[in-house]
Amino acid sequence: MQTSHQTAAYPSSSPSLADMVGNIIQADGDCTTQVPGLIMVRRSKVTDPMPCFYGLGLGVTVQGSKRVNLGEEVFDYVPGQSLVTSVDLPVVSYVTSASSTQPFLGMYLMLDALAITQCAAGMTFAAPLKATTSLAMSVVTMEEGLLDAITRLVRLLDEPQLVPMLAPLIQQEIIVRLLNGEHGPVLRHLVTAGSTGQQIARVIAWLKQNYTEDVAIDELASKAHMSASTFRLHFRTVAGMSPLQYLKHLRLQNARQIMLIEDIDASSAALRVGYESASQFSREYTRLFGEPPLRDVRRMRMGM
Repeated sequence: MQTSHQTAAYPSSSPSLADMVGNIIQADGDCTTQVPGLIMVRRSKVTDPMPCFYGLGLGVTVQGSKRVNLGEEVFDYVPGQSLVTSVDLPVVSYVTSASSTQPFLGMYLMLDALAITQCAAGMTFAAPLKATTSLAMSVVTMEEGLLDAITRLVRLLDEPQLVPMLAPLIQQEIIVRLLNGEHGPVLRHLVTAGSTGQQIARVIAWLKQNYTEDVAIDELASKAHMSASTFRLHFRTVAGMSPLQYLKHLRLQNARQIMLIEDIDASSAALRVGYESASQFSREYTRLFGEPPLRDVRRMRMGM
């Protein structure tokens, strides 16, 4: 059964922010900026569901709307809301409201785990962090202070000579406001020493580096200092899916990138990412991306 998450929207996103983002990115696509880790997004029509990974970061819809599926969880977010992900998560993402006259406009700011740890260490929180594990993604209504900090970060792009000095200060302010607000528990579970969330995050980081290996659940559980049954439970709570499902997403996403960039065939890509059976790889790839490997890659190249 799907669970839908949609918070009441903040009373319309700042028009000045929408204008600024629209002026920065005037054609469909993703645009990096002079602020490290800040990306602008524009789409002039609704998009098909796209399997991808969301990393540690903050997403903001400035205009239009977007939906993100994580396992059985459904997150809708609109102007005035923000989405935070605290570990790398395999999601299905798509724009649900956009047109040529009112395109979808969004922003994504990568967050740094060390900076979050340092900020959290210097803060006093009103409530202690609950011991229960939580999903590593949240969508909430933005507080006015966070919206103001994000707006100032975007406005800073008009003064590129000041970006190296001021951008890190505003980014630190954004992290502090995230930790102090409704997104706080999601981020604090990531950086609190010895927390279940941090232990699962470490296993996820290991899987990202070793996804081609055959690995047993008992081995992963040992890395998290848990029993296999407890590990499965906490991993699903954090990542929205089982460890083996997560590993499958990692392999298939990486195989897609390899085929797209290196122009190799599906069988070779399957072996590169840890599959022993090319037919199994093709079946699972088609199930995730909706088309067989070579047809999917060909379609992506045509759209580039």
